[in-house]
Amino acid sequence: AKAVRGYDFNEGNDLAALLASFSTTGFQAGHFGLAVEEVKKMLSWRLSDEPVPDEEEDPQMRDPQVRASIGCTIFLGVTSNLISAGTRETIRYLIQHKKVSCLVTTAGGIEEDLMKCLAPHYVGDFALKGTELRKKGINRIGNLLVPNRNYCLFEDWLTPLLDEMLDEQLSTQRVWSPSSMIAKMGAAINDEDSICYWAQRNGVPIFCPAITDGSIGDMLFFHSFKRPGLVVDLVQDIRGINRMAIDAKRTGMLICGGGLVKHHICNANLMRNGAHYAVFVNTGQEFDGSDSGAKPDEAISWGKVRMDATPVKVCADATIILPLLVSQTFAQETP
Repeated sequence: AKAVRGYDFNEGNDLAALLASFSTTGFQAGHFGLAVEEVKKMLSWRLSDEPVPDEEEDPQMRDPQVRASIGCTIFLGVTSNLISAGTRETIRYLIQHKKVSCLVTTAGGIEEDLMKCLAPHYVGDFALKGTELRKKGINRIGNLLVPNRNYCLFEDWLTPLLDEMLDEQLSTQRVWSPSSMIAKMGAAINDEDSICYWAQRNGVPIFCPAITDGSIGDMLFFHSFKRPGLVVDLVQDIRGINRMAIDAKRTGMLICGGGLVKHHICNANLMRNGAHYAVFVNTGQEFDGSDSGAKPDEAISWGKVRMDATPVKVCADATIILPLLVSQTFAQETP
């Protein structure tokens, strides 16, 4: 057992040492330390760590160099508020440098990323009155502010892309999926600040099963009256994320927030009898029976996390935890 001991500032102002001391501080600081170790396991694992099965018939899969090149498939999930916030830049870094294998988010995460390329969000206050903001055409996300004008700019930008998608569908019989639609948006925005831009450039799929639940859905609704017929097929993407989980040699989950993004990643990993590694960061509690607040042990009961895994839940605001976690793990690797 480790003795409880926190950081001694008499040793200097060393951020890395401070964060390292969290592992022996206790409470959620201790869970942060466990999360760092869990992510490091995801990043360090290679197929060469495992013995070659006697039944392996593929000669490539018996090659030590090939096995050493195959790592853990990492599923990153974030709720849209984390892209509304400044954590967007941390998430973009992970996609830009191919640190994760895919991203799962909601419609708000997609549109907020793209919208920020057109106009900024602003820092506000949790106490600002909704009635006063409404009169001024300003929307509040916690203590962040988004003017209505930003949504107007987004509508003007997206509508021609929907026309292009429908034209391509009619001329080539292409059926769009949410992920291919998002990739088209990422290419069109052509902005290196964008998560979607880097995802399409690097071939990192963004899965968004709730693509209609936000401003994008509003635009699809309006477009369906102006030019009806555009089809967005969800089945392509459920096949995509489930096959990614099934075909992976080993999987890890890093999920910030709850709801759809948490369950969608966990359910994909159920298809392989559970992920080997898992880190959940959210403030949900389990007393109401929600999946958002469920502890990792509940996921083990469903076969979403393996029985021999050491999953970690950090009960804290992900805008604080995610950048710190990345600083101690992904960002310490060679880009």
